[in-house]
Amino acid sequence: MDKKEKYTYEDLLEIMRTLRGENGCAWDLKQTHESLLPNLLEESYEVIDAIKKGNKESLKEELGDLLLQIVFHSRIAEENKEFTIDEVIDGICKKLILRHPHIFGDISVESTEEILQNWEQIKKKEKGFENQTEVLKSVPEVLPALVRAYKVQAKAAHVGFDWTDIQDVLNKVEEEFEELKEAYKSGKSEHIMEEYGDLLFSVVNIARFLKINPEFALTNAIEKFINRFEYVENTAIARDRRLEDMTLEEMDALWEESKLKVSKIE
Repeated sequence: MDKKEKYTYEDLLEIMRTLRGENGCAWDLKQTHESLLPNLLEESYEVIDAIKKGNKESLKEELGDLLLQIVFHSRIAEENKEFTIDEVIDGICKKLILRHPHIFGDISVESTEEILQNWEQIKKKEKGFENQTEVLKSVPEVLPALVRAYKVQAKAAHVGFDWTDIQDVLNKVEEEFEELKEAYKSGKSEHIMEEYGDLLFSVVNIARFLKINPEFALTNAIEKFINRFEYVENTAIARDRRLEDMTLEEMDALWEESKLKVSKIE
């Protein structure tokens, strides 16, 4: 392929065909849907990271990397005579039109809630689900557990199986926490794990009622912990101390100090 100042989508498809062709790249030729799974997951997370950091140049690059994965999988499928990239595009176009009858059809809606309700009903009919349990089971098991819990709860809520008030949710969290404490006293590891899972599941309900993404909330908490820990360690080093030689009380004092200082240096 000749070098160009600016390439197009068609050029990308041609490059992929060349890489997977008779005289193509040895690495690209040996890839399968399964072998590319880590790459697909990594690129998806890198897109999310670029969005969260507000880095537009990085987002442009990462979207390209993610698009490459889609083209790569589509090319493998075409070689296996399963489907083509054109069929992928045709499928998503038809899905968007079908699931937006208020735009491409004659249905009227008055709120985003109605739009989402229509979307779920159309999706349920489209996939041939006969009951809501099938809808819940359709949430992919490979999703991060917090995300899967959120989606399962939301789909159950679509048929009215939900708390009516956030205070009920908070009460449930307290109930589950008490049950975890009782399980801990029993010393039975399986029972402890079960009650711990119930507690996490109920905490996800709080996120849903507050319209918070639990995965992002936990990620932010992790970053905050790392930043505060960095302050503790750097401050200790500046005072010619090693964390290993400090008492928990001394480190905790620096931790409390970090709560006032870290926000100013992030």
